[in-house]
Amino acid sequence: MRVTPARGRPVLWTAGEGAGVAALLLFTEEGNTHTAFLDVLAVRPEERRRGVGTALWERVREELLAQGRTSVAAMVDLGGPGQAFAEAIGFENVLPMAWYAQEIPAAAPDRAPRTPGYELLTWHGLVPDDWAPAAAAAHAAMEDAPTGDMDERIQTWTAQRLHTLQQLILDRGGDLSTVAAVTPEGEVAAYTEIVLPDPDGTSALQYDTVVLPAHRGHGLGRAVKRHMAAQAAARHPRLRRITTTVADENGPMRAVNEALGYRRERGVGIFQTKL
Repeated sequence: MRVTPARGRPVLWTAGEGAGVAALLLFTEEGNTHTAFLDVLAVRPEERRRGVGTALWERVREELLAQGRTSVAAMVDLGGPGQAFAEAIGFENVLPMAWYAQEIPAAAPDRAPRTPGYELLTWHGLVPDDWAPAAAAAHAAMEDAPTGDMDERIQTWTAQRLHTLQQLILDRGGDLSTVAAVTPEGEVAAYTEIVLPDPDGTSALQYDTVVLPAHRGHGLGRAVKRHMAAQAAARHPRLRRITTTVADENGPMRAVNEALGYRRERGVGIFQTKL
C-alpha cells in the first residue's frame, strides 16, 4: 500500500536492476516550496564506486532545479560512506545530532510519575478533538528547538494539521500514542509521542518531546517520557527498545534522556546543500 505524504510530493528513481535508489520529498506546504528533503540515496555495497550514486544524485539535482528548489537536506550517518559521499557532492552538516536508545525491560513499572498541579493523559491514535487545539498550540513550542542552519521553516500548527500528520502514521500501519501533562485550565503543558512502525515489533521511535517555556523546571519532560515508556511496554509486550534523535546543542533534552537511561548509539546530522 502506498500512502501519499502530507507535506509534499514524492519523486523516486532507481538505477540499473536494483543497483541503487533515490527518494526525494518536494515540500508543497507554504513557506517551504523553495526546499526539499532527500529521504534516501542508497547504493548496494557491491555497486559502489561505479558512479551509481553520482548518477542518481544528478537526476535528483535536475529535478530540484526544474522545480525551482534552492536547497535540499538529508539525514546522514556520521563517519561512514554516506557522509563522505554527501560532502563530496557539496553537502554540509548544518545540524549535528545523535541517535539515542533506551532499553525497555520485559516488566516495566506502570506507576505514573508524580506531577503536582498537572494531570497525565494518554491518547492512542489521533489526539481527541476536544484536546486537539491545545495539543497543536503545544507543538508550536518546537519553534525554539535547535534547527541549525536548515532552510526548512517550521509551519504553523493547527488542530487540522496535527490530525493530518497523525493520520498519516496510522494509514501507514503504525501505532501512535501521546502522553500529555495538562493543567486544570485545559492547557497542554508538555507532551511526548511514540510510534511503533510495526505495532507487533520490538522497536519504537520517540517523536517530539516538548515542554512549554512557562512550565519548564517542574520535571515534566522526564515525567511524560517515563510514563510513555511504561504505557508503551504495557500496550506492546514485545517492545524492547525506544530510539530517538537529539540535536547536540539541545543540552536539556540530552540530560533528560540520560536520566531515563538513554544511551548514545551513533552520530548523525542534517546535511544540506544550496543549488
